[in-house]
Amino acid sequence: MAGAATLEAVDNTPKAEVPIQSFTVTLIIRRFDPEKDAEPYWQDFDVELYATDRILDALHKIKWETDGSLTFRRSCAHGICGSDAMRINGRNRLACKTLIKDLDITKPIYVEAIKGLPLEKDLIVDMEPFFASYREIQPFLIADSKPKDGKERIQSVAQRERFDDTTKCILCAACTSSCPVFWTDGQYFGPAAIVNAHRFIFDSRDEAAKVRLDILNDKEGVWRCRTTFNCTEACPRGIEVTKAIAEVKAAVLRGKPDIPKK
Repeated sequence: MAGAATLEAVDNTPKAEVPIQSFTVTLIIRRFDPEKDAEPYWQDFDVELYATDRILDALHKIKWETDGSLTFRRSCAHGICGSDAMRINGRNRLACKTLIKDLDITKPIYVEAIKGLPLEKDLIVDMEPFFASYREIQPFLIADSKPKDGKERIQSVAQRERFDDTTKCILCAACTSSCPVFWTDGQYFGPAAIVNAHRFIFDSRDEAAKVRLDILNDKEGVWRCRTTFNCTEACPRGIEVTKAIAEVKAAVLRGKPDIPKK
C-alpha cells in the first residue's frame, strides 16, 4: 500500500556477553605465627581478581585456595562491624571497603596489621588495650535525674546535630592506630576513646560531662594530641576526629561543653 510505513525486522538474536576482565594482583602480606616465628616476615601471593573485588576478597581467596593458615578478622564485610581494619599500602583502611580498582595494581599491594597494638598473629592484633581506653571514658548515657513529666528525655534537632558526627564510630581502631603518639605512648587514650567521650559529653540528655572531662584532662588525655590529622584521614566513616578532639579540649578549658539550649 502506498504511503504505508515500512516495518524493519528486529534482530532478537542474543548477543554474546563480553567477559569481565580479570587480572593477577600481587599481595605482599606481613606474616607472623607466635608458635614458630621469632619475627614477622613478608610473604607474597599472586591472586586472580576483578576490578570490583576488595582486599577482603583477595584475603579470602588466599585463605580458601592457597594458604589456610592466613589469619585475619572480619565479620559483616560491609564496613559496619569494624573488624577488618589493617594497613594497606601504608594507610589504615577497612579491607572490606578497599576496592582493587582504587589501588595501583601495577605494583604489589602491601598488607599488614595495624600499628600500636600487640601483634597476635598475621593481621590480628590484641584489641584489649584499645577497648580498655574506650571503657574508661564511660561510653554510655548517664542521667540520674528523672525526665520532665516522667516521660522521654526530649532533644531538639540542633541538640542532636551537635554530636551527630561522633555517633558514627564503629570502633575499628583505624584512627587510634594511625596516631604517632599512640604508637610511642601506650598510655594515651587515643582518638577513638576521645571521639566516643565527645559523643556523650555533647549530648544534652547526659549528666556526666564533667566526669568525662576530668578523665580526659590528664597527661595521657586530650593534651597528648598533636593535631597531625592522621586520625581524620584514617577514619573509614568520615568522622572529623581531630575537630572532635579540639572541641573536647575547649570544653575542658571552659569546664563544660557548649550545647545548644534548644
